[in-house]
Amino acid sequence: MLVKRLGMLLILLAVIFIAVDLLPGDAASATSERGESAGDIARRRHLLGLDRPVWERFGDWITGLPTGDLGTSARGEKVADLLAAPLPNTMLLGGIALVLTVVAAVALGVWASARPGGRVDRTVDLTSTAAFALPEFVVAVGLLLVLSLWTGWLPAATVTGPDGGPADWTMLVMPVLALAIPQTGWNTRIVRAALADQLRTPHVAAARLDGLTTRRVLLRHALPGAWPTVATGIATSTGMLLGGAVVVETLFNYPGIGTVLAGAVGDRDTPVIAGVSAGAAAVITLVLLLADLVRARTLGSRS
Repeated sequence: MLVKRLGMLLILLAVIFIAVDLLPGDAASATSERGESAGDIARRRHLLGLDRPVWERFGDWITGLPTGDLGTSARGEKVADLLAAPLPNTMLLGGIALVLTVVAAVALGVWASARPGGRVDRTVDLTSTAAFALPEFVVAVGLLLVLSLWTGWLPAATVTGPDGGPADWTMLVMPVLALAIPQTGWNTRIVRAALADQLRTPHVAAARLDGLTTRRVLLRHALPGAWPTVATGIATSTGMLLGGAVVVETLFNYPGIGTVLAGAVGDRDTPVIAGVSAGAAAVITLVLLLADLVRARTLGSRS
């Protein structure tokens, strides 16, 4: 499984190199100063290796990846150094959003499953569907209008503190909610469906016949069997959270890799784009492996 995912990562990174190469312009022209001649741009293009075939540039970049060398940006900075400051901020934002998503989704899924088809179940189903249907930028704009412009409860933009992170914890609230709300909707539906499947299994039916309370049946007998499905949904959400973070960070001026990535796309800076993608892919691969471990241990303990 790990070899397969590493192979998919290799293909993804190759596609990124090719896709950026097909965009109009290149890093030499995108980062040129006003008044530079065509000869100056050509010399920069040679220094950046842009006059070489894309597969050669990809080969040079990928061979340095195992050692942590992510290459050099079009502006002469080491990509690893460029990402060192904003990456922890993005991981903090995504990590809090993921924890909030898991807690809220499990709580709502269990609550709805207590009385299948009841008022709470129908309300949770409708609300979770609506939440998942909303893109992160729509949620972010709505939060800005309500919590900042109309009420003034929270700051509209993030101010960077001396350590390079948000100056105050309140600046994390809206970005976290903008990421967590759609994924909570998605995972609530997964938890609800997984619990519904578990409630039809013989061992859960036996627990009900023993006279156990609904809460105990759900938490002690149904939920453990639902964890493999729930873990897979959470792993999928990790990728969606990292992808949504790029948009959310831009809207809230959050000092994460979203700003770096947006600038790199404008500069046609392939090493930076590939470096960000490699970091995100490494996190997603780790979470997927943890989900596989949860599935293997749960199914193994029930066999």
